[in-house]
Amino acid sequence: MEGKINVGLIYGSTRKGRFCDKVAGWAAEEIAKHGGFSIDIIDPAVVGPAGQSDEQRAPGSPSLWQRVAAADAFVVVTPEYNHGYPAPLKSLIDSVGAEWHAKPVAFVSYGGVSGGLRAVEQLRQVFAELHTVTIRDAVSFAGAWELFDEAGILLSPERHHRAMSTMLTRLHWWAVALRAARNALPYTRAA
Repeated sequence: MEGKINVGLIYGSTRKGRFCDKVAGWAAEEIAKHGGFSIDIIDPAVVGPAGQSDEQRAPGSPSLWQRVAAADAFVVVTPEYNHGYPAPLKSLIDSVGAEWHAKPVAFVSYGGVSGGLRAVEQLRQVFAELHTVTIRDAVSFAGAWELFDEAGILLSPERHHRAMSTMLTRLHWWAVALRAARNALPYTRAA
């Protein structure tokens, strides 16, 4: 039995007044509509640059490493700042180790002309080092500030909806396959 896939939706920006909230909000709605997923929002502006210590977390709330460990897959929503991804995102990624292993990672990016794709290509290298599987298909918003209204509604959603549906279908497939593989043989025993 497959069951729901636990997906960590990772926000890539901590800037004040960040546009990430609009793009990530859209992504969360698309994930919920797609079905087959339960969503855990992982926001570095909330968990802190290196994750929260036990003293900083609310009693009973899971730590960053526990949340990453519990996830079967990830969708990273990242802007492109100066041809790269934001430092707080790198800090969040580096705060956790083996909990990333043998899990799929998909990307939703936004920015100017490139739509955040340069940030995504750099993140693929980082996640490869963490033994994840990155999904080839991605969703990219070039000129994102012109694509969403003030309320965060995507103005012409058809193309992006199709791209997101394809990406999520493939993310789900990889998440099911890799969860079964991790359950059959823990990844730590494969190295």
